[in-house]
Order: sequence, then structure tokens, then C-alpha cells
Amino acid sequence: MRYPAVAGRFYPNDGNALMNEIDKCFTHELGPGMPGGCTNERNITAAIAPHAGYAASGMNAAHVYKAIAEDGLPEAYVVIGPDHHGIQYDAAICGIPYVTPLGVCRVHDDIVRKLSNMIPDDPHSHRYEHSVEVQIPFIQYIDKNARIVPIIMSDQSQECAEYISEAIKEVCSDHDIIVIASSDLSHYVPKGRACSEGKDVMEKVCGMDVPGLYKVIKERRITACGYGPMAVAMMSLCTRAELLKYSDSDDSLGMNNEVVGYASVAFRER
Repeated sequence: MRYPAVAGRFYPNDGNALMNEIDKCFTHELGPGMPGGCTNERNITAAIAPHAGYAASGMNAAHVYKAIAEDGLPEAYVVIGPDHHGIQYDAAICGIPYVTPLGVCRVHDDIVRKLSNMIPDDPHSHRYEHSVEVQIPFIQYIDKNARIVPIIMSDQSQECAEYISEAIKEVCSDHDIIVIASSDLSHYVPKGRACSEGKDVMEKVCGMDVPGLYKVIKERRITACGYGPMAVAMMSLCTRAELLKYSDSDDSLGMNNEVVGYASVAFRER
């Protein structure tokens, strides 16, 4: 089992308290409201969600999970987050279940087994990383039978994103999946700058412009931590992107001098 690294810090370490916290993320004034009825359209193929503490970004992330719950639940969630700890691989899978205060979240064994021929399966690389972990309770909240494929990216280059995207497409051609890219946007910059940089990044994301995303990140020196996973999501089998919510840590925590930006995006195949 891969046990929690940030329970008690990024989110509550008690199951009941965690359920209440996620409830509040949906019902908060920055949240989307509770999920409604499911249409079973299964039109969402990928998403972007932030990965800060729930008090800071959980309300933003809730927009993605409401959209998925209402669109229809997939067979598996391929959750891709950036590496914050310096793992030895360009990318690494975790082939063992994630444990959260809500219980055990199983991996999709068939997808993990096939994908591990292309991306190393090294659960130890996931031991301390929060970028994937904070998405799992939200997934468990909307899908009690969820199966996941956790991936951490250390090399966030366009070339690596293309490789991972192609690997996922090859392995998952016969599976119904959603790719969830875990990323925050600008880190600890003035609110106006965060908003400007977030707008530029989202313009490229919603325009499905992967080279443009890398160009604006480099030219403006934007400190988005998961642009590699975002690129993988953009290269999923989708035709359009919808910005569900943009906010920052000032909106949620009252930090107006140095803020972190957050965005939730849904990618649809039609």
C-alpha cells in the first residue's frame, strides 16, 4: 500500500472530517455546488485540477469533480502529477493501491501492467509526493469503486509529455479512462501578475496549443508546477477545453501579496 504523505496537512486525516471538508469544497462560495444527476454522456476525456491544500484550492478542484460526476464515471483515472522531490526517473508509475482516510483506492492492474513496459513502476517514487495524492480523496468521493493509474512526471518537457501521451493512448485504447493533470499555476507572485499569467496559460490550454503553452511558460518564466501533466491532458483524445474555474489563494485564504493561482479545466471529445 502507498500510505498518505500529507493527510493532516493538506486535508484532514480522519475519514469523517475529510468527507465534511470535501462537502464544504463543493458548497463554498468559490465551489460549484454539489454534483447533480449523472447524464452518462462520458464526454470528458481529461481534466486539470489544482493540488494545494484543500482550504486553498479544494473549492477550485471541486469544479472538475462535479463535472466528471455529472458526465459519467470512467473505468479508470490516470492521475498525472509533477515531481516535487527529485525522483530518479523521467516519470514513474505507482503499481500499488493508494490509501487515504477514505479507504483503499485500487489501481487498474491491467493498465498499470501494460504501461509499466514503457514507464517504470516504482511506488517508492510516490512515497512523499502530494500532487497525485490530493486528487485521490476527491476521486473516492465521487466514485466509491474508483481505480487509478498514478503517474509522477519529473521531466516535464514537451518530448516527455508526448511520450507519456502516446503510451497512454496505446495501452488504454480498449479502456474508458480520464486523464487528470494535477497542477497549480503561478506560485507566490502578486495577485495581478498571477491573474495575467494564468490568463496566458489558460488561453493556450483552451486553444489546445501545446507548443504555445511551453512557449508562454518559458518566455514569461511562469512558475506553474505541472505544465507537463497539463500538456499530456491536452494531447488526450479531446477536441475542446472548457475553463471551469480560475481562482487564487487570495480568494480562498486572503493572501493578496503573494498568491498561488489555480485552474480547473475539463477536456471533452465533442
